Amino acid sequence: MPFEWQVGLRYTRAGKSRSDSARSAGAAGGFLSFISAISMAGIALGVAALIVVLSVMNGFQKEVRDRMLSVLSHIEVSGAAGSIEDWQAVARTVLTVPEVKAVAPYVSGQAMLTRDDVVRGALIRGVSPADEVRVSDIGAHMKRGQLGALVSGDFGIVLGGELARSFGVGLGDKVTLVVPQGQVTPAGVLPRLKQFTVVGVFDSGHFEYDSALALLHIDDAARLFRLPGYTGVRMKIEDMQQAPQVSQKLSQVLTSDLLIRDWTRQNRNWFAAVQTEKRMMFIILTLIIAVAAFNLVSTLMMTVTDKQADIAILRTLGASPRSVQWIFTIQGALIGLLGCFVGVTLGTLVAGNIDVIVPAAERLFGVQFLPKDIYFISALPSDLRLVDVVLIGSLSVVLSLLATLYPSWRAARVQPAQALRYE
Repeated sequence: MPFEWQVGLRYTRAGKSRSDSARSAGAAGGFLSFISAISMAGIALGVAALIVVLSVMNGFQKEVRDRMLSVLSHIEVSGAAGSIEDWQAVARTVLTVPEVKAVAPYVSGQAMLTRDDVVRGALIRGVSPADEVRVSDIGAHMKRGQLGALVSGDFGIVLGGELARSFGVGLGDKVTLVVPQGQVTPAGVLPRLKQFTVVGVFDSGHFEYDSALALLHIDDAARLFRLPGYTGVRMKIEDMQQAPQVSQKLSQVLTSDLLIRDWTRQNRNWFAAVQTEKRMMFIILTLIIAVAAFNLVSTLMMTVTDKQADIAILRTLGASPRSVQWIFTIQGALIGLLGCFVGVTLGTLVAGNIDVIVPAAERLFGVQFLPKDIYFISALPSDLRLVDVVLIGSLSVVLSLLATLYPSWRAARVQPAQALRYE
């Protein structure tokens, strides 16, 4: 092993001494080793905290995204004029794209739902029950009734859980749907009203859709909105992360009078806000690692000051300034690498077992971090990603190496004659 590594490793460990004259030097070495351990612990805690927080934020994002996509489709194709008369031809065309797994028609519109004195705005979606289960998971979120209870001509309706609770309705109750596209009469333009029977209630866990979405049979919806065909088709693809790329492929095989929207564009503001929040949290928590790196600078500067006599002796024995510089670079790099390793290990263990750690902490302290009556997600989710772990570990190592530059440069500038003058 090169002597630079041997000396750097020795400076990282606690010093040992036997004689009385060496006890003070040993105490100083032990103190410096303690400071090194504190610097290492600071880096480890910063790395672990950053991994755990980003994993939890990824988990929340994944949980909300999955709940959105249980109601939404991966990609929607709609007519520029508001409807598509021959949706089967469009479905055959989009199925030629290998990534598309399933296609289902839909009708979309806005209306008002009323019952007694309660009035609520609603997003109306007409679906084909047999086809809808292939492009979304809404059938799996039915709390009461079945999606298959929507039958053409029966004018049944499936409501979101929050919407049903606001009306106080259950299966078999009646609600009135008011469509803004009215009919012209001698008394003026009057909105069209139709009474529907509640045949099901779903609860996706996403408040926006549970409080505003109502499902009809696609034929009833087309008749209600007086469409010559259907609004468009919804599709499911193999990898939802590839939705923008698949949309680009669809734009090349479909005609220009069709509009294509993927799930990332439908919720662009929400995802942009989440990415901004995640980016800012990453920057803020990186400051913890930066503070530990500054602590590492002070540790190395104290080591350089304490070891000036040793540096002078090494120089008189023939060590070059570059070798002296390498000694303290190796010491700082070892502290940073060990802190990074401990932090990555600790952060990975906590993030991977947070579903066990959080319930145990709740039972121990008698608290609930995510009350079910306030949050729709009652368990703390975690999504540990390798790219985040690699990025955080690399960042901590780079900051540790940067922290060694100035102290090692100062060590290389120590003059042997001045350092040994009072020894």
